[in-house]
Amino acid sequence: MNAYLLQIAEKYVRWFLLIIALIALMRGHNLPGGGFIGGLLAALSVVFRGLAYTPQYAREKLFMSPENYMGLGLLFIILSLLPSLVLSEPFMTGYWLKINLASDLVLKLGTPFLFDVGVFFCVIGVTLTFLFSKTNL
Repeated sequence: MNAYLLQIAEKYVRWFLLIIALIALMRGHNLPGGGFIGGLLAALSVVFRGLAYTPQYAREKLFMSPENYMGLGLLFIILSLLPSLVLSEPFMTGYWLKINLASDLVLKLGTPFLFDVGVFFCVIGVTLTFLFSKTNL
């Protein structure tokens, strides 16, 4: 497709969608749903590239294949479940690591966020697998 206007807009809209996807993912650190909607927005940025150019071009420009995104997401999900299994706590018990960055600033990383990152990558992989299978690529 020779949609020059879409090709120009794609350079900016794609990055905007990825930034919003990361913001949605970080929102899920404290509230539910961030990994899912963030993954959809990140996959939408690839879809927009496919609309501007071709689906084949969008697939070639991916950092990893959609199947690898799913595998990476499942790895993060499994890693988020391990602390509760190793410590013999109830399944999916949340654990947090607090890192003092400054006198007032504390970074809290936890297993719920790790789970959200896993969902983020799984949703990207599943969405792109579905979309690319519909275009016979």
